[in-house]
Amino acid sequence: MAFLQQLVLVLFLLRLASSATDRFIFNGFKDAKLTLDGTAKITSNGLLRLTNEIHNLTMGHAFYPSNFRLKIPSSSSPNGTVLSFSTQFVFAIRTKAFGTSGHGLAFALSPNPSIIGGRGANYLGLFNQNNMGNSSEHIFAVEFDTAQDASFNETDENHVGIDVNSLVSTVAASAAYYRAGNTSARESISLVSGTEIIAWIDYRSDLQQINVSISPITDPVKPQKPLLSATLNLSSVLKDFMYVGFSSSTGKLSSEHYILGWSFRVNGEAQPLNLALLPPLPTDGSRRRLAVIIAYSFAAGVLLVSVLAATAYAVYKRKKKLSDIMEGWESEYPHRFSYRVLYKATKGFKEKELLGSGGFGSVYKGVLPKTSETVAVKRITQNARQGLREFVAEVSSLGRLRHRNLVQLQGWCRRQNDLLLVYDFMPNGSLDCFLFDDEKAKSFDWEKRFKILKGIASGLLYLHEGWEQVVVHRDVKANNVLLDAEMNGKLGDFGLARLHEHGQNPQTTRVVGTLGYMAPELSRTGKATASADVFSYGAVLLEMASGKRPIETMVSEEEGEMVLVEWVLKNWQGGGILRAMDSRLKGKFLREEADLVLKLGVLCSQAVPDKRPTMRQVVQYLDGDASLPKDLILNSMVLHDDLGFDQLVLPYPHSGLQSSDSSGTAKQFTSY
Repeated sequence: MAFLQQLVLVLFLLRLASSATDRFIFNGFKDAKLTLDGTAKITSNGLLRLTNEIHNLTMGHAFYPSNFRLKIPSSSSPNGTVLSFSTQFVFAIRTKAFGTSGHGLAFALSPNPSIIGGRGANYLGLFNQNNMGNSSEHIFAVEFDTAQDASFNETDENHVGIDVNSLVSTVAASAAYYRAGNTSARESISLVSGTEIIAWIDYRSDLQQINVSISPITDPVKPQKPLLSATLNLSSVLKDFMYVGFSSSTGKLSSEHYILGWSFRVNGEAQPLNLALLPPLPTDGSRRRLAVIIAYSFAAGVLLVSVLAATAYAVYKRKKKLSDIMEGWESEYPHRFSYRVLYKATKGFKEKELLGSGGFGSVYKGVLPKTSETVAVKRITQNARQGLREFVAEVSSLGRLRHRNLVQLQGWCRRQNDLLLVYDFMPNGSLDCFLFDDEKAKSFDWEKRFKILKGIASGLLYLHEGWEQVVVHRDVKANNVLLDAEMNGKLGDFGLARLHEHGQNPQTTRVVGTLGYMAPELSRTGKATASADVFSYGAVLLEMASGKRPIETMVSEEEGEMVLVEWVLKNWQGGGILRAMDSRLKGKFLREEADLVLKLGVLCSQAVPDKRPTMRQVVQYLDGDASLPKDLILNSMVLHDDLGFDQLVLPYPHSGLQSSDSSGTAKQFTSY
């Protein structure tokens, strides 16, 4: 009898929860009555715009005006039972310039039809510095974040995360999706691409499981495998009645955050949006469309002339877009590709072909039309024309470099202010993808690591001593080591920092490098030398052996906080240097090789350039043609604070191995 009474109560409450307000759908927001605050507004054509590009350091909220019952009493749970809910929406993020954004948007459940106390910038309008992690906030959110904040444990500036009363996500992943029918290959999505993206968020009460999926609007089928999936008991997070909506913010860099359509339902799957009814995003071509509308009011003859003129203009624009506009000096340099060939090879530089972006531009996968050869095309935007000719001359010259451990530069192309560099395609990506991905690291054994380290050293020795000029790489790091199909390490991006120096005031020194890999003397002199490359290579040696980043802080009860090289040095001084080895290797490594790599990494990381070995010495050590000095004396670490920079100084006795460029000033240093 008691069971029947409970069943009747549950059925009654479920009926109450399934009232007329248990769902809604907006295919555009032209007639929607939402609760808006901050910069949020509904545009004339029905777009929900949360923030705009005009104002920075702002935030906007938009919530459905009525709340929803999302929790019912339960005898089995003191906090009640959370009902299932589902939502689907289409959003877009537009920025003023590629690669800049601030800061993102979030779908949120809140006890109030707004977010009380929320702040902009990295807080996404959801929280502030005082209430992060406070369970009394009762906020559940799914963030679409376009800025990286290390204090929130975020790994990149393009990710999706599930948040419970905090922006330190319960689970997060880089923005991507699985194509329909394919649950193994992930396709990356740029949240700031400016194009429409569909999002699905589903919570199943019976499994206490939340699933999040996204997909570009060009592939509108809901992926079979979600991007994020987590088991969450939301009974203590959600109140009985909650408001649903969106929150967004900008920082010092502003963005426009749009919602084009939105569907929501309690106890069931949200109704699919009608994509054909969604309002279009604003474009710069609005005036052109208005001119077309006016033209249609003219006589049939005028209309015909206009259509013919427009067609001719379109053909002209396309030909001009793909034509090669060369200046006279360009014909002097070999290895030049036509822009038309590279445009076709990359399918018009489509986002689908984008392999990645970095400090020197974006890299696209391409297939050359005539040879069907797969290549990597790096697209670099150079705003200053001054120095462009000198850079092209240098690129063409260094295109003659040939070494098995250098990514081969096949050629170049200039298009207005864009430089396009064509490289051999490396199917296994960059070294850091294997080293810092726990799944890939399982198969990344010591034999492969040691082979790659020897290859990188050989490539650097060739740059320093094996060509007609000394070539300084300037940015040796794991991210710039690429892996071919046989897992051979090849150095890429050597000397591209040079591009960013063209047109600079010669009286001004611009420090180029990556924190953790950059030799300390660069911050004082700004002059890159072969010894600075050795310092950077030392960081890679320690990375490969320990599986930790050079600027990653190591914490232990006895030693406090210290950076990687200090931690390795401490273990060396304590007589247990192999304790610094990557635990994921599970002790499967040759002790002699591991000992050599760790010690050599510390020696290369010395702050005084003259104390570091040359690359020739490094290669001889790794090849077993020379041994580290047996009389090596380790003093306590000495930190010098002169000139405002801490420097690690270790004694390094000369072993009689001399570099061919040890005179320092005898050779010209050229960077590419």
